[in-house]
This record gives sequence, C-alpha cells and structure tokens, in this order.
Amino acid sequence: MSAEVETMFYTRECPWHGLGTRVEEAPNSRAALQLAGLDWKVIQKPIMTGNGQLIPGFRANIRDKDSQVLGVVTNRYKVVQNEDAFAFTDALLGEGITYETAGSLQDGKRTWILARLPQRYIISGDEITPYLVFMNAHDGTGAIKVAMTPIRVVCMNTLNLALAQAKRCWSAAHTGNIQFKIEDAKDTLFRAETYMKELGKTVEELRRIKLSEQKVMEYIDQLFPVYDSPTSLQKKNQARLKEDLKARYFDAPDLKHVGKNGYRFLNAVSDFATHAKPLRERANYKECLFAKTVEGNAMIDRAYELLKTA
Repeated sequence: MSAEVETMFYTRECPWHGLGTRVEEAPNSRAALQLAGLDWKVIQKPIMTGNGQLIPGFRANIRDKDSQVLGVVTNRYKVVQNEDAFAFTDALLGEGITYETAGSLQDGKRTWILARLPQRYIISGDEITPYLVFMNAHDGTGAIKVAMTPIRVVCMNTLNLALAQAKRCWSAAHTGNIQFKIEDAKDTLFRAETYMKELGKTVEELRRIKLSEQKVMEYIDQLFPVYDSPTSLQKKNQARLKEDLKARYFDAPDLKHVGKNGYRFLNAVSDFATHAKPLRERANYKECLFAKTVEGNAMIDRAYELLKTA
C-alpha cells in the first residue's frame, strides 16, 4: 500500500468464502444444484491394466458429463448422487432455510450446498447468522458431512469453534439409497441450535478474558511457526503476517466497541485466517480455505485453545 494513502475503505466479497454460484432463489436443493451446474451423475466403471486385464475389487467413480475420474473405490462403495445427498435438506425448507450458494471442489471430487438458517442470534451485541454446509464426497474419502458455521454478520468472520460441549460437524451414512426422514432433519436443526447456545456461552466467557497488549503480542507469536535457522526472507514474511494480524486486532472498526479481550482476539484471528491472502496464492487457495469450513480451521482452533488457558 502506498504511504501516500491517508484514508481507505474496503469491503469483502459476499458470500464470505467467495465461491460457488449464487442460488438464493432456489426453491429446493434440486433447483440449487441445477443452477450451480451440479446436476450430473456419478457412474462406476471397472478398472483395467494397460494390457486390458481387469483389476478385481475396485471401480472408478466417473462424472457422466465429461468422463472426469473422481476417485477409485472398492466394490463395497455405493454411489450417493448429488441430488440424493442433498435432498434431505428440503425437509428443513419449510422452516425458512435459504439456499445461498452451491458448487464443487477439486474438479468434482466434492460437491457442496450452503444453506442459511432462519434464526437470528444476537450474542453479546453482535448479530450472528448460522449457516449449514452440506458436503458430499465422490472420491471415496468420506461420508456426507454437515457442518455448522456461524458468521458474524458485520464482518463476515467465521466463528466455527471446536466446542467440547457441542458438535459442530457430523456425518450421514454413505449408503446407496438415502431416505432421510423429517425427524432426521429436525435432529439436524436441534444440533445446530445446541451449538449456537454453547457458542453464546463461549463468547461471554471470551469477553471476560481481558488482554494486555503484551499478551496479545505473545499470542500472535505463538500462532506462527518457529524456524530453527530462518532466512532473511522468512523473517520478513513472518513479520509482515504478524503486523497484519496485529492491525486486525487493534485497528478493525468493527471491533472498536468490543473491548480488549479474548472475543476481540478470536475475531481478529478469524478475520486473518479466512480473509488474509497467503504469501503464495495457489490456484486452489479459496477451495482449500472453504474446505476448512467443514473440517475446521487450525489457526482459529489454536487461538481458542490459547485463550482457554489465559
């Protein structure tokens, strides 16, 4: 940034992850998948060696529209099509759920659909919107996963903490014919509600953790790797990243009212972990970042662990 700049305004992309096709008007999951270009099927084909011999016990999962190989699986693996994997979310639609985005990761190996729950939460004066991410895997790496992702509306920071008292992520069985019942959908909402209640308690606890400037800098140091014999470039890059995180804690306009406490620090770390561009921006940078929405962000979890020991 030029030193000549006196004032500056910026805004982040919407939605927070910057991926997918916006499908806000989709009436159901099938329409959302069509709008996002995910209305394709997975077919299975036998695997042959170069000289034409069948490899027993394994099959290839292939996307029908372009013959893209999505994964190699055993004969026990049963395909769950996108429309079947996400159909059970329609049971929630009557409660006011809105489909917002959908897309694929890793060339179709994973597909996802994101829904915004209708509830509006005010936690310690902040509006928090709960989202559910539904992800299906076609490469044999796992089941259908559902993850809770609360978003602090004013800044689009994710607050997907690994809470001991409430699960944030859960899975559905990967069977060939998924017929989720209404009660299963209600259970999903119940788990989401439980997580939001526990998050509210956690935010209050974090607000009570007062942090000095020295303590903030100590935590920032602990969030970055320690090199045995760092090069001058490594020192320079790490110093720049630390200054970036420091600025997000001390200077962010949306955190001025929060006070110098654990909740402010966690938001600064979330802001850095989910919005700061990496030193080397790879082609799949955003895809990897979004995948952490389901699996969890190690940096945010580490910051939360540090604060719990304060």
